[in-house]
Amino acid sequence: MTITCDVAVLGGGTGGYVAAIRAAQLGKQVVIIEQDKLGGTCLHRGCIPSKALLRSAELYAQMKDSLSYGIETSGLSLVFPKVQQRKQGIVDQLHKGVQYLMSKHKIQVIHGKGRVIGPSIFSPKSGAVAVELHDGDMETIVPTHLILATGSRPRVLAGLEPDGKHVLSSDEALLLEELPASIIIVGGGVIGVEWASLLHDFGVNVTVVEAAAQLLPNEDEEVARELQKQLERRGIEILTGCKVQAETVEKDNTGIAITAVQDSNEVRLQADKLLVSIGRQANVENIGLENTDIALHQGYIRVNESMQTTEPHIYAIGDCIGGLQLAHAASHEGLVAVHHLAGEPSHGYDVRHVPRCVYTRPEVASVGLNEKEAKEQGIDIKIGRVPFSAIGKALVHGEKEGFVKVIADRKSNDIVGVQMIGAHVTELISQAALAQVLDATPWEIGQTVFAHPSLAEILGEAALAVDGNAVGI
Repeated sequence: MTITCDVAVLGGGTGGYVAAIRAAQLGKQVVIIEQDKLGGTCLHRGCIPSKALLRSAELYAQMKDSLSYGIETSGLSLVFPKVQQRKQGIVDQLHKGVQYLMSKHKIQVIHGKGRVIGPSIFSPKSGAVAVELHDGDMETIVPTHLILATGSRPRVLAGLEPDGKHVLSSDEALLLEELPASIIIVGGGVIGVEWASLLHDFGVNVTVVEAAAQLLPNEDEEVARELQKQLERRGIEILTGCKVQAETVEKDNTGIAITAVQDSNEVRLQADKLLVSIGRQANVENIGLENTDIALHQGYIRVNESMQTTEPHIYAIGDCIGGLQLAHAASHEGLVAVHHLAGEPSHGYDVRHVPRCVYTRPEVASVGLNEKEAKEQGIDIKIGRVPFSAIGKALVHGEKEGFVKVIADRKSNDIVGVQMIGAHVTELISQAALAQVLDATPWEIGQTVFAHPSLAEILGEAALAVDGNAVGI
């Protein structure tokens, strides 16, 4: 069977279904092809389920500390199957919501494995998609424009491939039926530290091994140091500048052991389980790219500022193009691609305006350049830094750790980056992102009237601190 349409989207994750919706809103006939469930990694194996677990872990930790708020509790216990049940309920509800949106916008959803095919009897140019349906039948989708949104998967470390028992990726970790007593986490990036935070709050003995000199290697050094201090204060063991030797792994009924090397010294680590969280790799294999002239760069699909591949009628968005592998980045890339193919005005895509969030306890959030990056680009910077301990609402919440740091160009006075670590900063960072989109200066942010008491006051104070005008410190 052959189906023709204006836009076909290969991949029904966040970027894919957002692109499909916007194309339908613009009057396009849209087909979306998904081999698993609509919502993709973010909804089913990433953002949403992990944040549901993090929320339960955060609440459990707060309840154990309730006496500091004047509330005495007794009989507190963790029922992990209920935690997992709540997580799955949230995922299921949102999945139904995505399905409803497909129906609302009259987007045809085809469940099956799609492969791009080259010029054929169906089309004189590449970009048609052959779909193997779950029942074994085949359908061919012939679009005017194709958007590739095939996502990514956990990167595998040779010698430590996930087996579901001793070695886990984040995919397997989300399916745990019971908590281990101890775990080694290989990788101190975003995924690794989030798992470290939530598992420790659930009572698991956690060791994090990171090869780089700091946790969160792509984030501000000062923020990374503060996060490590706070995690270690809670009892999480962290080894930075440390590499595991996969060939030394030993597994038995009691757990897993492995050797790591730090400063030329060998460290033997042992735990019930080991979680590998060393990033994600693009799903670019077995999708038919060899039938096209689409170019790859370092394992990712190469695109221009409009998300066009080297075949102009074929676009690519999300994790499969690299860059910021974030759901909200993928969504924005999808909008850019659809606006371009539809001939609609678009302001393009600037990664400096995309907020980055880490949902540990305390949270980390940033937008734009960090201090080191700004200096490496030759920018003469000035910095305003305010601790949460100076903010009344943070004291009221009992969460005074962390700070906000505003970095500005001394010459132009433009804000080049904002770094945050502290409670609920993932909710505050969008204000800083908006300021960057509007090319706001620290003075302009400082003139904003922030509600009092509120955590958001800290951004205004940090902006004023850039020029030494903060009033609360």
